[in-house]
Amino acid sequence: MSRFPSGHASLAARYPDEHSQKEVLRGEVMGTVDGILRWSAALALSTTSAAYAQSTPAQSGEIEEVVVVGLRASLEAAAEIKQNSDLVMDSIVADDIGKFPDNTTAAALQRVPGVQVTVNDNNEIANPIIRGIPDILTTLDGREIFTGVGREFAFQDLPAEALAGADVFKSSNASLIEGGVAGVINLRLHKPFDFEQGWSGAVNTRGIYGDNVDKVSGTIGGLVSNRWNAGDGEMGALLNVSYSDIDFDRPISFNCDPRSGTQGPPGGAGAILPTCVGGLNQYGDYQRPQVNAAFQWKPSDELEIYADGIYTEYESRWETDFIFSDIFAAQNITNLTTTGRCDSYRVNDAGFQGSEGDPEADPPEPPDPVQSLCVGQAARFNNVPGLTSTQARDSGTDQYVIATGVRWNSGSWHFDGDVSYERSHTENRIIIVDIGKQVATVDVTIDDDKHGTTDMAGNPLGVADDFRFANSLFQDLNDAVGKQFAVAANGAYDLDGWLSQIQFGVRYADRDSTFRAFSGGPPAPGGNRATLVSSVDLPSNFLVRSPSSISYINGGQHWLTPTRNFLLDQTDTLRALYGAPPGDPDWDPTRNYDANEQAYAGYLQGKYLFEFGNGWQLDGLLGGRMVRTDREITGTGTITPAPTAEEPDPPAVLTPVTTDTSDDDFLPSFSARLKLSPDLQFRFSAARTMARPAFEDLNPGLTYEVPINANIRPNGFGGNPNLKSQRSDAFDLTVEYYFARSNYVSAALYYRDIKDRIVDAINPETIGGVTYNITRPRNVGSAELQGIELAGQMFFDFLPGFWSGFGAMANFTLADSEITTQDDVLEGEELQGVSKYSYNLGLLYEQSGVTGRLIYTHRSDYTEALLGGLLAPLGAGAQFNGVRDNGRLDFSLGYDFTDYLTVSIDGTNLTQARYYSYFGNESFPHDVRDDERTFGVSLRARF
Repeated sequence: MSRFPSGHASLAARYPDEHSQKEVLRGEVMGTVDGILRWSAALALSTTSAAYAQSTPAQSGEIEEVVVVGLRASLEAAAEIKQNSDLVMDSIVADDIGKFPDNTTAAALQRVPGVQVTVNDNNEIANPIIRGIPDILTTLDGREIFTGVGREFAFQDLPAEALAGADVFKSSNASLIEGGVAGVINLRLHKPFDFEQGWSGAVNTRGIYGDNVDKVSGTIGGLVSNRWNAGDGEMGALLNVSYSDIDFDRPISFNCDPRSGTQGPPGGAGAILPTCVGGLNQYGDYQRPQVNAAFQWKPSDELEIYADGIYTEYESRWETDFIFSDIFAAQNITNLTTTGRCDSYRVNDAGFQGSEGDPEADPPEPPDPVQSLCVGQAARFNNVPGLTSTQARDSGTDQYVIATGVRWNSGSWHFDGDVSYERSHTENRIIIVDIGKQVATVDVTIDDDKHGTTDMAGNPLGVADDFRFANSLFQDLNDAVGKQFAVAANGAYDLDGWLSQIQFGVRYADRDSTFRAFSGGPPAPGGNRATLVSSVDLPSNFLVRSPSSISYINGGQHWLTPTRNFLLDQTDTLRALYGAPPGDPDWDPTRNYDANEQAYAGYLQGKYLFEFGNGWQLDGLLGGRMVRTDREITGTGTITPAPTAEEPDPPAVLTPVTTDTSDDDFLPSFSARLKLSPDLQFRFSAARTMARPAFEDLNPGLTYEVPINANIRPNGFGGNPNLKSQRSDAFDLTVEYYFARSNYVSAALYYRDIKDRIVDAINPETIGGVTYNITRPRNVGSAELQGIELAGQMFFDFLPGFWSGFGAMANFTLADSEITTQDDVLEGEELQGVSKYSYNLGLLYEQSGVTGRLIYTHRSDYTEALLGGLLAPLGAGAQFNGVRDNGRLDFSLGYDFTDYLTVSIDGTNLTQARYYSYFGNESFPHDVRDDERTFGVSLRARF
C-alpha cells in the first residue's frame, strides 16, 4: 500500500539560491550524522491519485530522497504535498523524529484550515470536524481505523510522537475509501525506507506541568530504524515505542435549567431561577503505551514486500466529583434580585416551558398560562438539600492493526495489494454513590461575568456530620469490540496522449461489532436520604476530601465525597449495603447488539493531461466508485402485552430481532487542475461522498406496549436497521500561489449538499394491525454547508540577519450552514457544533539552532445542542445550548545544543481560555469549564 498520495514527491531543491543550498547541505550532514527523518516518494507518484486507503501503486521512476528536519523544512514539505496533490487537501509533516508540530494529533489538526476541535473530559484536544461536519473517515497509512464499535477514531489514543505526518483530504476521488461525508484524515507512521542506509533513531522525553492539576506528568518515546543492502536489493526494519502518564483536572461549575420561581419556593415569584446549581471536577490520570513496527524488503527495483503493525492502549482510573444544591427544593427564598431582562413566558405547573394546547384533542387541551418573568441575578435559598457524589470510572481501550502487502512496478504497469486486520476493544465501568444533607443557606449569583457563583456558609458539605445515602447505587457498564479484515488490490497503466493513466482497484472489508451495556442499580438503603453514612460499617476513609475544588463554589473550598478507589475496588461491599447480590449485573438485552457488515468496492478512473502552447497545463481525474454494503444485525426489543383480567400488569417480553439489509451506492468524482505557471494553479472538484450509519442507530430492537384502548395511538421507540448512508454532493474551487521556499497563499470556496441525514423522527407504523407512533433514527434530514477558506505561510528571507529567521502563518474559515429538513424544529438553523468563523495566527522562527512558534487559534460562538422544553420567551423559537467564542494561545521554543541534542519548552492555553455555555442567551449561563494550561520541557536526542 502506497503511503503517499499524489504530490508526495521528493522535495527537490526547487529554489537553488545560496540560502537554499546551505539548508540542503545542513540537512544532508544532519541526516548522515544523526539519522534524521527523510521522506521518500517516486517522482511519478505525483500523477497518481491521493489514494491512501486503496492506494494506486507507485510508478516506476527514480526515487529522490530529501531530509526533512526542522520547522521550516516541515512547512515546505507540507506546502509541496498540498501543491502536487490531485485533491483539495492540507498536510502536516513532523519537524523531526518524535517531534510533531503540536503535542497531540488533534491539537495539530486544529491548525488546518476548516478543522475545528473541542476539549474532552481528560482536558485533551479531541474530536476534529472538517468544515463543520463530524462524519470523517480516518485512515492509518491508508487503512481504515476506528475505535470500538464506532465509525470514528479517538485521535487522542495515537500519540503524536508516533506520527510522521497527517493529511486532511477535503475533496474526494474514486480511489479513496468510502465512509467520510466530510473528508478523510490519514495519519502516517514512520517507515524504515524513510531513512537513509544504516542505523537511525531518536529518543525523546517530556515533562508537563498543569495549572489545574498542579502536578508534573510525563511522556517518553524512542524510535530505531535500520536500512541495509540485501543481495541485489535492500531491507529495512523499524521499531517505535512511546509511553505517556498524564494527570488531569477539569473543574466545571453549572446552573441547571431555568425555571419560573413563581412555581418554586416562597419568595421566588416573578423571577427565572436555575432549577439547581453545582459543579464537578473531572480528575484522574491516564496511561497510553504505544508500539509500532515495520519491515520493508525490496529484492529488486520493481518489487517491494512489507509488513507492519501497531498496538495502542489507553487506561484510566478517574472520577467525576459533584457538589450540588437542589435549590428549587429550598424552604424559601430571600434577598432576591433580578436583572432588567424581562419577557412573557408560557409556563406549565412545574415551572418549565408550557404547552400551546391542542384544541383538536378530545377533550380539547387548553394552553398553559403566560407569566411575566425577569431573569434572576442573585438570591439566598434557605434549608436546601445538598449533595455530593463520586462517579468512579475505570476506562480502557486496546487496539491493534497488523498488515502486509506488496508493490510491483514494471514498465507501464503498476500494482499493489494490501491485507490488514484490526481489533479495537473499549471498556467503561462507572460506579456512582451520592450522599446528601440539608444545607442552611445557599447564596447564588446566577450571572457574574458570564458565570455563576455559589456560597454555602460554613462549607457544610466539607463536614462529615449528617451525610446520608441518596438516590441509588448506579452502575453504568459497557463493553465494545470492533474487528475488521480488509483486502485491497489496485492497479494502474500508463498511456501516451491526453489520457495519461488508467487507475483501477477493488476492496473488501468484513467488519464485526459487538456491544454490551447495563445502566441502573438498587435504591439507597432504607430509602432516599434515610441512612446515615456514619451508621454503616464502612472504612473510616470512605469519605475523603475532594481531590480538587472549583473556584466559583464556596470560594474554592474542598468538600467531602466517597473515595474513588473504594467504589471501584469494593463494589460488592457497596452492593451488599444497597441490598444487591455480589458481582456485576447482567447485560441489558435491549441495549446489546451484534453486527456484521461486509463492504465490496471497486473503482475505475482516468488521469488526463492537456498541455497548451502557452505553457498552461490542465490535468485531473474522472471516475467512479461502486460500493455494496451487506449487513446483518441482531438486537433485542421488548413488547408489553395488553392487560387482561387474568394478567392486569403483564411483564414486558424480550423479543430478539435479526435483520439483513443490502445497499448499493455509486460515487462519481471529477477533478481538474489548471496550472498557469509552475507556481500558480486553480482547482475544481466535484464528488459524491457517503457515510454509513452508526451501528447503535441500526439496532433493530423495538420497544412498545400493546394498547387496550383502540382509540388511543400508543408510542414506541427503537433503532432502525433499514437506515441508508447519508450522502453529500461536494464542490470545491481553489486558487493557490506558491512562491519562494515554503511560502504560499491559497483561497477556497466550497459547497456541500447533504441528504439522508440521520435524525430521530416519529412516524406512524402498523404492527399486528395496530398503528403506533414510533420514534426511530430515520433518513429524513438534509443540510447545506458553504464557505470560504483562506490560508498562507511565509518566511521573511528578505530581512537582514537575525530577522530573516522569522515567518508567519495564518488561515481563516467561514462555514455557513443551514439545516434544510422540512417541517423540522431545526429547519433554517445552523448545524450544531459549528463555528461560523475560525482562524489561526502564527509567528514562526527558525535560525542558528533556535526554533519557535507562537500560535493563536480562535473559533466564534456556536450552538451545541437543541434544548427541547427550555423555558423561553413567547415566539423565541428553538432554543440551544450556546457556546461563547474562545481562543487559545500556544507556544514552543527549542534550541539545538548539538547536532544530536535539542531541548524545548512549550506552553498550551497560555490565555487560560475557558468554555462558557449558556441557556438560549448569555444572560443565563449554563456552565463554565476551566481548560488546563500546561507548561512543558522536552529533551530529544538523535543518532
